[in-house]
Amino acid sequence: MNKICELFGIEYPIIQGGMIWCSGWELASAVSNAGGLGLIGAGSMYPEVLREHIQKTKASTNKPFGVNLPLLYKQIEDHIQIVIEEKVPIVFTSAGNPKKYTSTLKEQGIKVAHVIANTKFALKCVEAGVDAIVAEGFEAGGHNGFEETTTMTLIPLIRKTIEIPLIAAGGIGCGRSMLAAMALGADGVQVGSRFVASVESSAHNAFKQKVVEAKEGSTELMLKKIVPVRLLKNTFYQELKTMENEHVGISKLVDHLGKGRAKKGMFEGDIIEGELEIGQISANIDDVSTVSEIVQSMIKEYREQKKRLFQF
Repeated sequence: MNKICELFGIEYPIIQGGMIWCSGWELASAVSNAGGLGLIGAGSMYPEVLREHIQKTKASTNKPFGVNLPLLYKQIEDHIQIVIEEKVPIVFTSAGNPKKYTSTLKEQGIKVAHVIANTKFALKCVEAGVDAIVAEGFEAGGHNGFEETTTMTLIPLIRKTIEIPLIAAGGIGCGRSMLAAMALGADGVQVGSRFVASVESSAHNAFKQKVVEAKEGSTELMLKKIVPVRLLKNTFYQELKTMENEHVGISKLVDHLGKGRAKKGMFEGDIIEGELEIGQISANIDDVSTVSEIVQSMIKEYREQKKRLFQF
């Protein structure tokens, strides 16, 4: 049996990325009901909002689901407590040291995966005792690794470094890319951008439409002086680009970011002045589909391409 399916008790080794402002209870429960693992994106939620989304997910699916917890979140202690109180079975952590909370979560019977972008932190994950690692390549949307290592390079690097279950992320949105990731050594895949452009995603429809319209070169990795993040090119992006070209200080970049830019763009639909986080795979996304259609399309294409390759 597939290691990721066995670990999480799911039908397909497809994990939905826990993206801020896009991954609410509707998306998470839909992915879990479709046979994958749905994740609630806690990074954009106040503690009690997270509790509400967990409870609504429980009411909407009897399948396994999880919560993605960015460890740099200011109220992370509250989030950890809520996850424990609500008996969430699976947690994916990111943006921080995996050692800090892994043992606390595992003592409660919670399975833990951590997101990394290099071999150094993959080894730290193993030391911390995580159950699985998500290795995210340069192609991914949202926050990214400083090394800019592509998924095709990163997955084999991590695979020969660790033995625990490995999930590939970054540039994966169809059956072909899923098969490629598995061939490189992954046991499963994490899909973010493709699920942004789903009916059940909590992203604003205007943002979803911009994702569908994206072409080659429509995104760029920005803000490398602070925390690298891949953005769709819009007026806000261009303002940041100009500031970076003029070598302004970090404080000025932070001031320009202000508060709520991501919410403004992805959740409220300001596609001009908002922050629009999405991966390079957006160039391959042509429509807004239901989660069920996306998952079934991926599995169908995966199996067809696997059969084709084994003809040699």
